[in-house]
Amino acid sequence: MKQYVIDQIRPEDQAKLKVLLETELGPPAVGGIYWLPLEASLWTEVQVAHKDCQPFYVAVDLEADRLVCELLVRTRDRMHCECMGYATAAQRAWLIEKIDGILQQLHIMV
Repeated sequence: MKQYVIDQIRPEDQAKLKVLLETELGPPAVGGIYWLPLEASLWTEVQVAHKDCQPFYVAVDLEADRLVCELLVRTRDRMHCECMGYATAAQRAWLIEKIDGILQQLHIMV
């Protein structure tokens, strides 16, 4: 699995991340997994065409000492579909900027 990982997160920073993620994304689905909605303007042509699969998400897993972001764009309604797949360059850049922005907003140095 391709991932964007921020490791060596201190316990106090993990707590700040947990509060922000729960406030903005709701409670985690399972364990520490949050569903970060992918900005619709970044959807591929196939994703735009798959109305039944929308919206699309990236899984963000908050662990005790790290934040793991899957680079797999998925739907929450299906396990397999041609609209799901690894993030495009633009989607990947958006995700990294989004996570880096959250870290900056919370004054988390990694």
